[in-house]
Amino acid sequence: MTTFPKTDKTSITRLPKRGSYDQALVYSILDEALVCTIAFVQDGEPYQIPTGFCRIDNYLYIHGSVGSGYMRVLAEQQAKVCISVMHLDGLVLARSAFHHSVNYRSVVLFSHAEKVTESNELYQSLEVFTNKVQPGRWEDIRKPSDKEWKATMVLKFKIEEVSAKIRTGAPKDDDEDYNLPVWAGVVPLNTERKEPIPDPAMRIAIPLPNYLNHARS
Repeated sequence: MTTFPKTDKTSITRLPKRGSYDQALVYSILDEALVCTIAFVQDGEPYQIPTGFCRIDNYLYIHGSVGSGYMRVLAEQQAKVCISVMHLDGLVLARSAFHHSVNYRSVVLFSHAEKVTESNELYQSLEVFTNKVQPGRWEDIRKPSDKEWKATMVLKFKIEEVSAKIRTGAPKDDDEDYNLPVWAGVVPLNTERKEPIPDPAMRIAIPLPNYLNHARS
């Protein structure tokens, strides 16, 4: 099992048994998430930006406009960032208000931005991102033009100082509360892909692609 090293920032002190530094687990949580949150400090003020992302090997990639103020700052200053993702898997309903909780899988990583300039890496990052959002989509669409590439900035962040934290299972109440006449358990939650809605501006009749039929089944 490959693990990431513990650091002062990634060592989990609150309920450490829920923590993990396993590379495969970290990757699986990142790969399932569609959105991450990037936190950083600029001119003494805190900022937190939600954005889509993808992972290639041991790097996390984000895309944006060359006009994006925060991306320019991260690229030019190689600013330190804290990136987090979380899957909310269930509502944990205990017998007491104090012990209510949630089941979750989360990752927090610390890194800094590197601007991607190599053409093959730029192309691959957008391909992987597109197919993460919707598997099979990249082969079905028009690829970016030179003008669009020039308007796009890609940043990557090395996944090195990182930890995962998860909670699973039933409520954990105080012993005396297990005799209370109160229902307790877990309400499972998940992200669901629903029936695709065609763009009303479509000019020709196009059947639903197979990859979308598969996604909704």
